Amino acid sequence: TLTAPAPFADETSCQCQAPHEKLTIAQARLGTPVDRPVRVYADGIFDLFHAGHARALMQAKTLFPNSYLLVGVCSDDLTHKFKGFTVMSETERYEALRHCRYVDEVIRDAPWTLTPEFLEKHKIDFVAHDDIPYSSAGSDDVYKHIKEAGMFVPTQRTEGISTSDIITRIVRDYDVYARRNLQRGYTAKELNVSFINEKKYRFQNQVDKMKEKVKNVEEKSKEFVYKVEEKSHDLIQKWEEKSREFIGNFLELFGPDGAWKQMFQERSGRMLQAFSPRQSPNSSPTRGRSPSRSPSPPWVINKTSPPSSPKAASASLSSMSEGDEDEK
Repeated sequence: TLTAPAPFADETSCQCQAPHEKLTIAQARLGTPVDRPVRVYADGIFDLFHAGHARALMQAKTLFPNSYLLVGVCSDDLTHKFKGFTVMSETERYEALRHCRYVDEVIRDAPWTLTPEFLEKHKIDFVAHDDIPYSSAGSDDVYKHIKEAGMFVPTQRTEGISTSDIITRIVRDYDVYARRNLQRGYTAKELNVSFINEKKYRFQNQVDKMKEKVKNVEEKSKEFVYKVEEKSHDLIQKWEEKSREFIGNFLELFGPDGAWKQMFQERSGRMLQAFSPRQSPNSSPTRGRSPSRSPSPPWVINKTSPPSSPKAASASLSSMSEGDEDEK
């Protein structure tokens, strides 16, 4: 099931309930026999388990309508003998296969070359693998006898990914991975790094840290400048609004038709009225008299203007006498 890892073959019994009869590929594609699934076998090293492995197993699982997928994984001893050193141990490779959703059963310590006894023991109907001849163990193609027996079903390789490609990337970028693992706490001995290379990698890590700090400072400074620009724009906009408001209020108060002009005119009129009171009426007894000159008494004779004739002198004397009589 998908909720538990696939079982190991040596920990479970064969699930074939009916006698195992040889099937043809045509029969298997029709979904027969109905009383048991078609048992398909796929084997490999499966080092650094990746998407290419999973896609090959998916194809093997879906070759027939009703199939049971057995996956054989070769041990470390056998792999090191015929192929080379692996990155993952056999236990790690076994566990990686158990957790692939397409796998129904895992066969540990699988043989390098399939024998009739092995095929019979596990009741294998067909073997799935890519059809490129696989030369190994002194043979041009280890699946040649399986193909001749009509039990071989080809699958397609996934281009662009393989265990060898991944290892090549690691070797190519060895310095990067060594520096990263030193930074994570691994020792130079664990990484098989010399003393000089260790110092070089640690120095490069320090340089990268400084570069990262400088980058962070630049980003923060850019963010600060952006915030300052936003605030300055808001301040300028508010200043313009306040300036327009101030100018409008100033014109309303001191403009040509402003309130200050009307108030000034009103006060000017009041001051003019205060400084120039109303004139006295014509019937006033003091009107006609000069305030600066007092009337001369009637007995004073104007020396500067003598009478022009005796008649005028007599007339003036008579008028003076009449005035005296009036006062009496």
